[in-house]
Amino acid sequence: MRSLLVLALLSTAAPAADLPAPPIAAAPVAEKRAYEVRAPFGAVRNDEYYWLRDDTRKNPEMLAYLGAENAYTDAAMAPLKPLTDRLYKEIVGRLKQDDSSVPYRQDGYYYYTRFTPGADYPISARRKGSMAAPEKILLDQPTMAKGSGYFSIGDGEPSHDGRYYAYAEDRVGRRQYVLRILDTATGKTLDDAVPNIEDNIVWGAPDTILYVEKDPVTLLSKRIKAHKLGTPASADRLIYEEKDDSFFISVMRTASGKYVCISGQATTMTEQRCATYGALDRMTLVAPRTKDVLYSSDNAAGRWIVRTNAGAPNYRLMSFTDAALGKPSSTWTALTKPSAISFIDDFAAFDGFTAIAERHGGNKRIRLLSRTGKSTIVDASEPAYSMSLSGNHEAATQWVRYDYQSLVTPTTTREWNAATGKSRTLKVQPVPGYDATRYVTERVWTTARDGTRVPVSVVYRKGVKRDGTAPLFQYAYGSYGASTDPAYSPVTTSLLDRGVVFAIAHIRGGQEMGRAWFDDGHLKKKMNSFTDFIDVTRDLVAKGYASKTRIAARGGSAGGLLMGGIANMAPADYSVIVAQVPFVDVLTTMLDSSIPLTTNEYDQWGNPANAADYAYMATYSPYDNVGKQAYPALFVSTGLWDSQVQYYEPTKWVARLRAAKTDSNPLLYRINMEAGHGGKSGRFRSYQDQAEMYAFVLDRLGIKD
Repeated sequence: MRSLLVLALLSTAAPAADLPAPPIAAAPVAEKRAYEVRAPFGAVRNDEYYWLRDDTRKNPEMLAYLGAENAYTDAAMAPLKPLTDRLYKEIVGRLKQDDSSVPYRQDGYYYYTRFTPGADYPISARRKGSMAAPEKILLDQPTMAKGSGYFSIGDGEPSHDGRYYAYAEDRVGRRQYVLRILDTATGKTLDDAVPNIEDNIVWGAPDTILYVEKDPVTLLSKRIKAHKLGTPASADRLIYEEKDDSFFISVMRTASGKYVCISGQATTMTEQRCATYGALDRMTLVAPRTKDVLYSSDNAAGRWIVRTNAGAPNYRLMSFTDAALGKPSSTWTALTKPSAISFIDDFAAFDGFTAIAERHGGNKRIRLLSRTGKSTIVDASEPAYSMSLSGNHEAATQWVRYDYQSLVTPTTTREWNAATGKSRTLKVQPVPGYDATRYVTERVWTTARDGTRVPVSVVYRKGVKRDGTAPLFQYAYGSYGASTDPAYSPVTTSLLDRGVVFAIAHIRGGQEMGRAWFDDGHLKKKMNSFTDFIDVTRDLVAKGYASKTRIAARGGSAGGLLMGGIANMAPADYSVIVAQVPFVDVLTTMLDSSIPLTTNEYDQWGNPANAADYAYMATYSPYDNVGKQAYPALFVSTGLWDSQVQYYEPTKWVARLRAAKTDSNPLLYRINMEAGHGGKSGRFRSYQDQAEMYAFVLDRLGIKD
């Protein structure tokens, strides 16, 4: 009965264009102050809202403006509070209160996390030998989080003998973690504390931890250091320092447990050096950094597996023995052939086989490769799905673990036996009240304006007709080669149950269709990302999936750049746009190397210090293309402590939009004063913001509960 009522309401709801603006006080107006932004080659732009940038985050005028924006959003959303509360209740109602993760085995212990009812944070625990053994609590995160506005535990690693447990902790939201060490024998946290590190730690010896130190200003990963228990951080030994600011660095332990490797990665090249635990000062290069050559490697059972794009744009796997470490890549043996249709996304090294995660036909699947070269594909029956390697912490096993999911199928953890071909399901994520048979997922192909076929993953509730009347909610990311795989969301279900069609546009800039998909969506081909998204919207309307007057779009971070771009380029196509932590001030940010992470990204966007790059970036930079025109309703969000996209980017964008737009559609700006790029921490708290955002969207789409 509920679905029939929803459909009846949808059929009579007013289109978004007919909805009046909220009857609230006037929106905040930011003062304009002349400020010139100069490029090295002489180009000059006026940035009248540059004064809103304050790296200390203490400027009272700036804070007052952010406070006014939050107050304005509070007032505008007040009439929608019943809907917001209802959405939040629905979403958290789909979360199993006492849920727990699937345990994984490492060095004789079974590690897992579990939630207690109502808790925002999990308990991290382990059992020795089997899950029938007594539980040992490692981190009681609900207790640890008390009194903190933001709390997050990142990487956690047990020492080889299991005595100590090292973990990374963030209480600000800026991703500047603190290294802490738990003594599992006493249950006490040691006095050792190393600040300003990456979420990446590895044990180098029974009493030594390797970590990645960040630059305190640019937040770049700069140095690998070794911390010995019981000594001050100032005495930590330098293992490696990265001099090139276009590189990120990380540290890992190989699957065999025999080696530690340090990896450096830029957009167009990588480099990896490895050593046994007793020889960390004498690391050997797997292969030197070479322009346009990307690779990664792992070690198991006396051989190295290398994923490389050398001679294979979609990557291939190579191998060599332990004794050949450091020898030229020309001596490596090919395990797979280059492919024009399958893209090797990831792999896991086992003693007797290699598990490969590869993209084929826009989906991500698992393929097993035996030592004799036999391939076995773990296939699926749904048209749009994703498989990801997960929880494989030991190489001496025939079982490979992976997660399967789709837009209608909750995460299902499975294992496949490489020797027998048998499979087993370890867990299907429980979703109280959810019935997957009520929904339909499809794979749609859109022909973009240049003739390229773009895959689209679509889901809707059964009974929603393709007659051009349904509202559409479209999402995409499309940057950095990051692919957006179809996955079940307890939030999306609330949209589907109200008759909304949900779609993921797998636009260029990701790698859903291989490396060329990324190449065609960055640098001087970045415009393809924007036009692909717009073309998908228009195609879904033409195919009857949606009404042209009831379309919502959402993207975050670099996907927020996408939202800023389509708002300028095709504002009439959208009723409402949600831009979360959006990267919208492209030119000014990329001209300033002191802004965190800027120098790593010249090969992603271009370097505006060069006139040609500057000219192209200026064609799509959302902040620089705000015009005197009508815009759709907008909901923008940020975190004051965001380290990836600084808060002042969306702040300036909102201020300029307010001054320029000619419409009366609402523009709301939500600033989380206690969080960073990922928003609020905690299992439930994060859904509060999403419920507010979705209430705004549903209201603008004309959907009334």
